[in-house]
Amino acid sequence: MQIDWNHFTPWASLAGGLLLGLAASFFILANGRILGISGIVGGLLRPRGADFAWRIALVLGLLAAAPLYGLVAGPVMATVEAGWGTVIVAGLLVGVGARYGSGCTSGHGVCGLASLSPRSLVATMAFMGAGFAVVWISRHLLG
Repeated sequence: MQIDWNHFTPWASLAGGLLLGLAASFFILANGRILGISGIVGGLLRPRGADFAWRIALVLGLLAAAPLYGLVAGPVMATVEAGWGTVIVAGLLVGVGARYGSGCTSGHGVCGLASLSPRSLVATMAFMGAGFAVVWISRHLLG
């Protein structure tokens, strides 16, 4: 097996992980809530008064982050090595998994593990294991 070093980005990954950890820590300290994106977006679908404002602000901030980064650092060309059908099916499966798992990767993997939640440990092991299996099957058995 040959390693594609273009996908090896330890410093960018470390910086992203640190930023996500800091954001999750600040969010729970400031609001007493877990920074789980599926729960935050789900709350937008059933708004309750003042709850709506911070949820929409957070989602708009997430959506604005990439274009703002592009303005500061210049355009970044991202490549997705899958067709639209694969991307759509994968997105739907992630959404269904987040719903049935009572949370998404950010909620369980970052915040849940940090709070030593056994349920989040099981959920994180399940979605990481499934991801590893899908990549291995698609790259080594099918591709």
